Parts: sequence; structure tokens; C-alpha cells
Amino acid sequence: QVQLVESGGGLVQPGGSLRLACTTSEYTLDYYAVGWFRQAPGKEREGVSSISSSDGMRFYADSVKGRFTISRDITKNTVYLQMNSLKPEDTAVYYCAADPRGGQDYSGSSMRPRVELDSRTYRFWGQGTQVTVSS
Repeated sequence: QVQLVESGGGLVQPGGSLRLACTTSEYTLDYYAVGWFRQAPGKEREGVSSISSSDGMRFYADSVKGRFTISRDITKNTVYLQMNSLKPEDTAVYYCAADPRGGQDYSGSSMRPRVELDSRTYRFWGQGTQVTVSS
């Protein structure tokens, strides 16, 4: 069982930035695909971004492309989600998730982006961190 811990959430004004962090003290995250998901009240959980362990590819939901960036810091065993130009519709609880394989079985397939951002792909989950974008 991999225990994931998210941090970095908070209240920010529209147009502002936050950086979320996902880490674990139990395993080397570099060996896991890591995804960021979010869930707003009354809505289904949606995939925001993911980073592969096998080839380093990164995937983004259309709603965050150009604004959010996912990255790894191997030295800190942490995956970050840098969120810029935040909008009120980005308000949600953000979760990180990890899986030993992620969507790598779909390498070369047009299905891969959808698989990488599907919550069912990921085995281990954090408890979530609240992000609120409001003036």
C-alpha cells in the first residue's frame, strides 16, 4: 500500500497561482505513473494531468492545457502540479494518485491520453487538498 500525501492547496484569487505537491515516504515515486485528479461539489472526479513512469510523457485535460504543468523532482520524491492563471471553475478538491503501470500498456495508441487521465487506472490515492479560486 502506497500512502500518498498532497499539499499546497489554499485560497487564491482568479488569475493567481498555486503549486500542489504529492509525495510518499514509502516508495520511489519515479517508478510510478502519477496523476492529478479533482472533484468539485456535485460533480464527478475528473483527470487533470498525469506523468508516466515508463517514458516521462505528460498528459493534460483540455481545460487546463497551457495553464497547468506537471513535473517530478526525483531528489525530493515529489510530483508537482503547477497551476497558473487559475479560474473559479478550477475550485475543487485535488487528489494525487499513483500506479506502477499507469497507461503504459497503451503506448502508441490513441486511447492512451484517456487511459492516463482515467481514475480507474490508478491504484493508490491521497486524501486530497482543497483549492479554492475566489475573489
